[in-house]
Amino acid sequence: MPFIPHTKKDTDEMLAAIGAADIEALFDEIPAKLRIGSLDGVPEALSEMQISRLMHKRAAEDGTPQCYIGAGAYEHHIPAAVWDIATRGEFYSAYTPYQAEASQGTLQCIYEYQSMITALTVLDVSNASLYDGASGLAEAALMAVRSNRKARSGRILLAPGVSPVYQKVATAIASNQGITFASLPADPVTGTTDFERLDAGDDPVAVVIQQPGFLGTLEDVDRITDWAHEQGALVIAVVNPVSLALLKAPGHWGRNGVDIACGEGQPLGVPLSSGGPYFGFMTCRQQHVRQIPGRIVGRTTDLDGESGFVLTLQAREQHIRRSKATSNICTNQGLMVTAATIYMSLLGFDGLARVAAEAHRNTTRLVSGLLGIKGISRCFEGPFFHEVALQLEQPVAPVLERLADLDILGGLDLKTSHPDLGHALLVCATETKTDEDIDAYVSAMRNVLTTSARKSA
Repeated sequence: MPFIPHTKKDTDEMLAAIGAADIEALFDEIPAKLRIGSLDGVPEALSEMQISRLMHKRAAEDGTPQCYIGAGAYEHHIPAAVWDIATRGEFYSAYTPYQAEASQGTLQCIYEYQSMITALTVLDVSNASLYDGASGLAEAALMAVRSNRKARSGRILLAPGVSPVYQKVATAIASNQGITFASLPADPVTGTTDFERLDAGDDPVAVVIQQPGFLGTLEDVDRITDWAHEQGALVIAVVNPVSLALLKAPGHWGRNGVDIACGEGQPLGVPLSSGGPYFGFMTCRQQHVRQIPGRIVGRTTDLDGESGFVLTLQAREQHIRRSKATSNICTNQGLMVTAATIYMSLLGFDGLARVAAEAHRNTTRLVSGLLGIKGISRCFEGPFFHEVALQLEQPVAPVLERLADLDILGGLDLKTSHPDLGHALLVCATETKTDEDIDAYVSAMRNVLTTSARKSA
């Protein structure tokens, strides 16, 4: 809520109603020796006008740079209505709908969210969200082990495009439970799976395919999905929800579609916010519903024939014995899911498709311009969505520092995550960029590289 609405009169009336002399009396159970007399590190109170001015000043220190980073968190336009609605008191303060009869609004919102996510992924069931996309992959891996009991190896195979961040999180969460992760061979030309070097999977539990890949590559999802199923493995798709408005939905991959899909929901109306909070989504086939982590909201009919919403499945540790829970760390990011639901409702599928198409157009224009600069080439051949890995002839970090001085966040240096690529840069453009923005970035990059080349000569 934007402010505390209680006047002194309101406070006095509430204290009188409960028989308390003052607010301090509400905390009289705390021993005096544990109380702090003053907060020396807290400055004097400011007025609303002074606070507003201070916060605007602090925010201005960050500047307003053009962002071309991507790599799992994306700058999309968020209609003003999204957060105007999401921060209304009835949404902003609502959290867990334990009491169904008093939580119909929250339950309906989650139900609508689940319906939209299953429509995007073309799968049967969605849960009520997860902590984030990375932990979503870890949860999907654990879910695959529970669901595919014929496979005893505990091995999960990763296609080349799986995010290195997601890999680290999944390994940290799942490796202590006997699960190991191994990478499928990559084609050095396309950066996607090398089917010529693809051997039998050695009894894999699941195969993970990220589409689009972390480096912007697009897999032959039909071929690899069918190969995985032939090995007796389940298929886990990690997808960008915005891209699903253009690319084939995971429910349609191969002959039978994937078994589980997950990903990061941040592109659906959640601001970058210095890295969070975000939310993860997960969908699956009906036959795996008993193993999905978290909870599911369902729609039913009451005795009067009216529609109502309930917690249909609650296989988490708050509801059942911890040892029986499908997850002990999953969470429902309710406020983020509310914003995403409003965002998808406002845009509709056609609007989401326009966002995706404009993002692809802008990235195509950006890459075309950058490839016109001497010393820049693509790391991989093949199609892309809205991210591309580029090869430079000099270290990337100094280039990004000079671009930052020009208020341009020029992309992600891949030196740490993909050292084998050498001087590689990952760039991304979304629908928020204009032709003038892109031309300015290309011009700035040309000047930076030209200046660097002169100095080195």
